[in-house]
Amino acid sequence: MAIAYKEVLRGDRIVLTPYQFRVNRTDQCKILCKGQNLNVDQQKLLYKRIQQDYHVHLLTDNLPVATPYTSRSKKRQYENGYMLGMIISDKVYLHNHLEFTVRYHYYENVFRIVGFEVHPKSLANGELLDAPNTSPEPCAKEMTDENVVPLKNCRRPENSKSDQFEFYEIPKDPKGDIKVDFTYSLYWEKSDVKWASRWDIYLSMSNAQIHWFSILNSIVVIFFLAGVLAAIIVRTLKRDIANYNKLDEEMEEALEESGWKLVHGDVFRPPRYHMFLSALLGTGVQLFGLTSLLIGIAMLGMLSPANRGTLMTAGILVYVFMGLIAGFHAGRMYKTLKGLKWKRAALMTSCLYPLLICGCGFLMNFFIWGKKSSGAIPFTTMLAILALWFGISVPLVFLGFFFGYRKHPYDHPVRTNQIPRQVPEQPWYLSPIPAALIAGILPFGAMFIELFFIFSALWQNQFYYLFGFLFIVYVILVIACSQISIVLVYFQLCAEDYHWWWKSFVVSGGSALYLMGYSVFYFFNRLDIMGFTPTLLYFVYSFLMALSFWMLTGTIGFYAAYIFIRKIYGAIKID
Repeated sequence: MAIAYKEVLRGDRIVLTPYQFRVNRTDQCKILCKGQNLNVDQQKLLYKRIQQDYHVHLLTDNLPVATPYTSRSKKRQYENGYMLGMIISDKVYLHNHLEFTVRYHYYENVFRIVGFEVHPKSLANGELLDAPNTSPEPCAKEMTDENVVPLKNCRRPENSKSDQFEFYEIPKDPKGDIKVDFTYSLYWEKSDVKWASRWDIYLSMSNAQIHWFSILNSIVVIFFLAGVLAAIIVRTLKRDIANYNKLDEEMEEALEESGWKLVHGDVFRPPRYHMFLSALLGTGVQLFGLTSLLIGIAMLGMLSPANRGTLMTAGILVYVFMGLIAGFHAGRMYKTLKGLKWKRAALMTSCLYPLLICGCGFLMNFFIWGKKSSGAIPFTTMLAILALWFGISVPLVFLGFFFGYRKHPYDHPVRTNQIPRQVPEQPWYLSPIPAALIAGILPFGAMFIELFFIFSALWQNQFYYLFGFLFIVYVILVIACSQISIVLVYFQLCAEDYHWWWKSFVVSGGSALYLMGYSVFYFFNRLDIMGFTPTLLYFVYSFLMALSFWMLTGTIGFYAAYIFIRKIYGAIKID
């Protein structure tokens, strides 16, 4: 048995515990640790952890322990791990006795563990340990005021209506200490559940109906955007192209109706900071390939939660090897934008995102080390990540950038004028911040329900396994970002503003603003994080997730707008 572990990068460790399980052998009221002394400070720490709903996570045969309970609908459900203690009648109690139930499937003279449950209890020492280990009666007693183990220095303040408990400071004398015996019982039950289905109870903790509601909500958003696009492309845009291709005597009338053709000589003019834009696009392509491949593999069942750490390990390896594709796309776009310093651009592409992620992770590691937490990333693991970065990722990015830069740039259907056209004053809703807020709300609305389950898996140690739903939501997100980017870029060109390069990237990533806002909402409404270091970790990691999401959705919107612009300007005749 071991404390639950997911992956080294999350700071979890496998630690052997003194529990001893023997196959198909029942042990009742077995002593784990006798006379464990808890002083005032230790009681205070345990009280805080119980008040914060801390759970203990154990493993046996790679199967996590679960606490069964009956829902309001009289259905048997499971909770991952078990609670460290409980609060009853204004008193705090410690769970010092665990009743384990291990279910096994017997087939061809082989015992296979298919279930692992626990019933935590708080039992007084005299009631439990005076009985012989062969008698199950003392362990079966109900919890009462006489046979529970309270943390006697923790109670609710008198005449207080608050739900918060306080720890009363008392002198550190022997009267403040308590002695606790930790015990456990073990029962084996034969089960018809097969080995391949033993994870079903963990993967059924989530309600699939909510996911279907998320899918339907996302589809409604897609149809709404599709209707807007149909109104633009089928009616307005088709009419504009037909008018632009009429005879010269009718051209003036056509120009008065719509203005997006007026900027044809500037629409493909390279933007400022084109090296930085190329690096962001390369990183976005890398993240797009990473998420698409990972979600696709997980949907096929190749990244089971039974294999802890495989998702993160696969993500790191896929990201590293996707550097070749990222460098190729960044190099070709840099060549299209008439960039000359391709080596510097390749270095920026290879180091921009990893430097930010590794730098923040390394800085946060100092805070975790300061707390003496096992959550700190080991130094050897950090060296291994740096070796993957500089040994594989950077060379692959340079190699891809070299071939992308040598390849012929993207063809543009119109020539660029030598003298830039003056941009008229723009409507307020086309400025970057309002446009990003408008563009981001629809893609975020298509995914926010699924986002709740992802956050629960990340921050509340729950299992996320519905990758089929996630794949559908991901496809809808890609479509929504593409559609909203095309709509806003079309409005911008009609307003005779040809500076669409950066705006299409920034605006289409506007849903990242809502993602960060949702992180703040989730922190104050779903989590009970206390202390400076845990709070800092949460918001730094949330910011990195929002930034990654911005690069991903920004790249999707940019390429959708780029393809759209090339299509519409290629459909008109330019003298």
